[in-house]
Amino acid sequence: MNHPKKVRLVEVGPRDGLQNEARPVPVDAKVTLIDALSAAGHSAVEAGSFVSPKWVPQMANTDQVMARIRRKPGVGYPVLVPNKQGMNGAIEARCEEIAVFTAASEAFCRKNTNCSIDESFERFAPVMEAARKHGMKVRGYVSTVIACPYDGKVAPARVADVSERLFRMGCYEISLGDTIGVGTPAECVAMVDAVAARVPREKLAAHFHDTYGQSLANIMAVMERGIAVFDTAVAGLGGCPYAKGASGNVGTEDVIYLMNGLGIEHGVDLDAIARAGREICAALGREPASKVAQALKAKVAA
Repeated sequence: MNHPKKVRLVEVGPRDGLQNEARPVPVDAKVTLIDALSAAGHSAVEAGSFVSPKWVPQMANTDQVMARIRRKPGVGYPVLVPNKQGMNGAIEARCEEIAVFTAASEAFCRKNTNCSIDESFERFAPVMEAARKHGMKVRGYVSTVIACPYDGKVAPARVADVSERLFRMGCYEISLGDTIGVGTPAECVAMVDAVAARVPREKLAAHFHDTYGQSLANIMAVMERGIAVFDTAVAGLGGCPYAKGASGNVGTEDVIYLMNGLGIEHGVDLDAIARAGREICAALGREPASKVAQALKAKVAA
């Protein structure tokens, strides 16, 4: 199987990237970031989450963010929704797309959402019902698709089970997340092939973290197995609050540079993304984690 001619990049920096930052990010900075990312050509920018501010304080102002962003026609602005209460927030904010999340590991699911995998699906039922009623698209996330910080290695069959349940429940796409970034290409291919036996390949997305520096290699490997949607985060923002030491998501800049080199269409402007990344990192008081962002910054400074 050769790699696709075109890929879709789902920008997760404003939610998955920022949610673990200790320094509070003001609404203005989030709005500026999201608008810059959509202006750069992204067709999907994850804008926030309606989770309890007690657990994820950084996302407490998602309603204000959603009220102020410039919603560009043809661009999706999904928000993460854990339960019916969160769904009510998404409805009030006039969101057109939501995402639900569970894990392939029981221990991680309990730590992350305070319930079992089965219980997480019970929570989704009223959310899916409300989404249908309000005409919202629903994306599904599966965490710990390679390994769990508490349970160790996760069997591909477990990932396939959970993914199929999400798909049958009505999720239009399933994002497969290597939450702690330990996966290698062979493991990622085995996992994707197991899931693709149960869910159509074109309904799958890959979400890799770069803890062990394997994310680009993993993207190449699963792309050759027909995966054409990738979650990326501007400046390589992010990590996981429930997985100690897990570094950020794969950098959007790094993935764009890779795709440009392969002649694969994606529609996103590298320089514009790098600028947006530098701005948000300046607001956070740190350097971008993305290698390409660092190289471009040095070039700008030279």
